[in-house]
Amino acid sequence: MFATAVTIISKLLNLTWLRLARFLQYFVARADPGKIVCRVPTRNRTFSPIIASSSTGTNVADQKTTSKLPMPLTRHDSSTVKNVAVLGATGSIGTATINVLRHLDVVDPDHAWRLWAASGHRNLDCLSEQVRSVRLPPERIVLSDNKNRENVSNGFSSGPWQVLHGADALCDIAAADEVDYVVAAIVGRAGLESTLAAIDAGKSVALANKETLVVAGSLVRSKLATSAAKLLPVDSEHSAIFQCLSDCHAKPQRLILTASGGPFRTWTTEQMREATPESALAHPTWHMGRKISIDSATMMNKALEIIEARYLFDIPADSIEVVVHRQSIIHSMVQFSDNSVLAQMSPPDMRMPIQYALTYPRRLPGESAAIDRSVPLEMSLEPADPVRFPALSLGFEVAAAGGTAGVVVNAANEVAVGLFLERQIRFTDIVTTCRKVLEQHDFEPDPPLSRLLELDRWARSETFRWCGLEPPSQNFVN
Repeated sequence: MFATAVTIISKLLNLTWLRLARFLQYFVARADPGKIVCRVPTRNRTFSPIIASSSTGTNVADQKTTSKLPMPLTRHDSSTVKNVAVLGATGSIGTATINVLRHLDVVDPDHAWRLWAASGHRNLDCLSEQVRSVRLPPERIVLSDNKNRENVSNGFSSGPWQVLHGADALCDIAAADEVDYVVAAIVGRAGLESTLAAIDAGKSVALANKETLVVAGSLVRSKLATSAAKLLPVDSEHSAIFQCLSDCHAKPQRLILTASGGPFRTWTTEQMREATPESALAHPTWHMGRKISIDSATMMNKALEIIEARYLFDIPADSIEVVVHRQSIIHSMVQFSDNSVLAQMSPPDMRMPIQYALTYPRRLPGESAAIDRSVPLEMSLEPADPVRFPALSLGFEVAAAGGTAGVVVNAANEVAVGLFLERQIRFTDIVTTCRKVLEQHDFEPDPPLSRLLELDRWARSETFRWCGLEPPSQNFVN
């Protein structure tokens, strides 16, 4: 009896000390991530594997909390380290991902998280800052713009990493044996090949590059069918749908994507005709890169998300709809056959869907803020207007058509957005140009990758010509 009481008291003291140690470790790390020198592992636990489809219905209720495990502070062994390659580390998603990795390396009781590789294109100062902000420096750095070959000494020659160059290096990193997760965050069509390389190599892919599915959705699905790869969405809308479906055995009847409406939600077509790049970049709720901000203003971003959802969740285009939700709290909804609707809600912060994609099916403490329920909260839903925002109709048409339609519209949009930012075309010319270029191409229902790449180049040249401009002589995607 006495021995049992002593054992219980000893365990309670050990537990109290552990809680204090973890508390101090967490806040020291927030102040200076480089000071983390120890970790708290847990006993062996079994979680369901990451999946490419949510149809298996993982039971999140089976997950166990880990804050009450009285174990000594120690380092994780190498078998529990999760190596992550962030492709596109200098964009808004890439920088948020590295923030999440620093956070997970502190709060995850089961794994250490390491930025194993990072890539950047032209913003080398940001890349240098990012790779030096983590506790362990990455093993590989990729400078995807070959023009930077001579600039390696400007910030990277002094590090312990290997520096690689060019688009081929992105594919090599994505398929590297050491990599567990690939965060596909390169903006636009340029991220296609590296994402396909990660899928071919059987990686867990956190997909932020929606253009991969827009351009090659059928090809990606066929590769996933024969690969061990797992594809998890990072886009807040598709992450929301995935979260609504991940614990549900019922087939969705409709997917409801929410849109903030962008900076021109209440503008007339005449007002948008005179819009400037500065006004189009001023998004009311999200802080994003220049290209995606313009896409949000035209609602082409939502059109691309319609196409992405069609392939990601294998659902017909006519089972997808878009509603305007200007507060950006409801990120998407799912309606079932009984007409019940599930929604995922949180303040607009990309760190939440990024962390969910990396840790699925677990739920770990996050740095994203919770909804403040101590004050009144207004949440509105409005019908989307396809007349003022014709990109929506175009998105549904492309999603229904499939085949080569996606690659052509995506390429035309990327060029048109660039021309608008350079003040060479009007804001309202962006979507009009995309439709005209689409109508000029010969549709193919089941193109191979080589044909998709060929059409990507054609559509870019055709967009310049349609706008009365001479196409540049250099490669469009490098």
